[in-house]
This record gives sequence, C-alpha cells and structure tokens, in this order.
Amino acid sequence: MDGERYVEVAPGVRLWTEQRGAADAPPLLLIMGAQASGLGWPDELVDTLAAHHRVIRYDHRDTGRSPWAFDERPYRITDLAEDALGVLDGLGVARAHVVGLSLGGMLAQLLIADHPERLLSATLMGTCALSTTDYVRTDGTRVPVTELPGIAPEILEAWAQPVEDRGPEAELDRRVAHWRLLTGGGIPFDATYFRALEQRIIAHAGRYDTNGAHGRADDSGMLRTAELARTEVPTLVVRASAEPVFPPPHAEHLAQVIGHGTRLVDIPGMGHALPREVLDPLAGALLEHTLRASAAA
Repeated sequence: MDGERYVEVAPGVRLWTEQRGAADAPPLLLIMGAQASGLGWPDELVDTLAAHHRVIRYDHRDTGRSPWAFDERPYRITDLAEDALGVLDGLGVARAHVVGLSLGGMLAQLLIADHPERLLSATLMGTCALSTTDYVRTDGTRVPVTELPGIAPEILEAWAQPVEDRGPEAELDRRVAHWRLLTGGGIPFDATYFRALEQRIIAHAGRYDTNGAHGRADDSGMLRTAELARTEVPTLVVRASAEPVFPPPHAEHLAQVIGHGTRLVDIPGMGHALPREVLDPLAGALLEHTLRASAAA
C-alpha cells in the first residue's frame, strides 16, 4: 500500500505521511528527531522493514511538507506526541510498533506512558529517559540522572551558532558538518552519503531553511517516571557505542527505568545518526523485536 497522504492531526494541522509495505502487515510507525523530516529515516532501512511491516513515516510540524507555522500557532513538545497518535488515527491504525530516534524517542516514551493500549512494541534510541529515577551502575552505585554524561562539547558549540541563510549549497555544507559531529567517530564518515540524504530532504520540503521550532517549543510536563516504571509495552533500547548526544549510560538508564523485560541491544560504531554501516544490524535488531512482540500479541 505504498503511497503518500496528508493526515489532519489537529484542527488546521495536516501532516505529510508515507506508507510502505503490505496493508495487512503489522503497522510500524517511525518517529524522527527534532527538526527532522520523516525522510531522515533512510530509504534502505524503510524498505527492509517494509518487507515485514506496514511502515509509516511522517513529517513533524515545521519539517518537510507539513505546516511550518510555529510562530503563528506555537505548540508544546507533548503536542508532537499527540501528533504521532493522530497519524495512527488518520491512517486507521488501532495498534502499532513504534520506533523513535532522539526527540522521537522521547515522544515514543510519552506514547508508552500515556497510550500503552495503542502500542504493540516500542524501540528507543539516541534518547534519554523521561524519569527522575537514579541510574544504577553494575557495581550498585546510584547516580542521579543529572550526573549522567552530557552532550559532547563540540556539538553544544555547533548548536550555539546561529543558522544564517547563505544559500542552499552553504546550508548543505552546514548540515553535512553537523552529521559528521553526530556520527560520533565510531564509523568512517561518508560525506557523500549524508549530502545526498540532505539533498533529498530539501527537495522533498521544497525549502532549505529551518526555523528551530522544536528547540523553541515548551518542553514542560514531559516527565513520566511512574508511568514508564509500570508499563508492560515490550520495549527495546538501542545502545549506540559512539553516541555523542546521549552517551551509552543513558540507554542503560532508560532500560532500567522501564524494566519489565526491557531488552538492551548494542549497535557497535553507531552514534546519533543512521549511516549506511548501521542499517543492517539496526534493521535486524528492530525486526527481531517487532516480530517477537507481534507473535506474543
């Protein structure tokens, strides 16, 4: 049932969606990170998953072909989680596997906590727990969540720089440089691959600017400590060895927070990006998890 469609998730808010795979296959919703179009999920990964699932990816508000209207209609980060639910509603999906990366991993946690009846399973990567629970090291030492390792300094420095309009080629250069930092150095960086990815994203959106809406949106009210601790949604947490935004202890902490048989899988060399080298092992881990959860359901 491959095809694109716009779905109204709130009054006057129509999000771009795309579906690949068989209509009767178990649905799988991909949720991208902040300021990232659904095309940030590489086609190769989507196609591999679509051999077993009805795969859905979509553009958040203020990305891709969805409305860019934050200044006129500001919203909260929690509204973006409700948008994900609205995508499922608009496409007639009662329950789905959900995969979230970065901010998408936080939105997936909100769905786990607030709408567990709508999830067949969840996979979380490149994110942190929406919880105040301490992290427990293997030796039993308890570490406050505020003391977990932070974002790499070079990434913080890049994020602090204003994004200026210097034309499409300069913007492509900026994005590729950003991906170089996010890849984390665990895998040789392929600038050509990421430049082609961003060229497709810009062509899809029909624009090369960014408005930073997700960084300006109200992020209050996101903690779900108790709800995550009691969930029974089958959950997989990806631990990326070269993750520079939420280093590996965050993945371990997240698995501890959710508990209830949450599985932790390592993707060697993976950072906060999806280079070609991680797609096969990542797809394998995702499919093992979703097919197991589907069979159990």
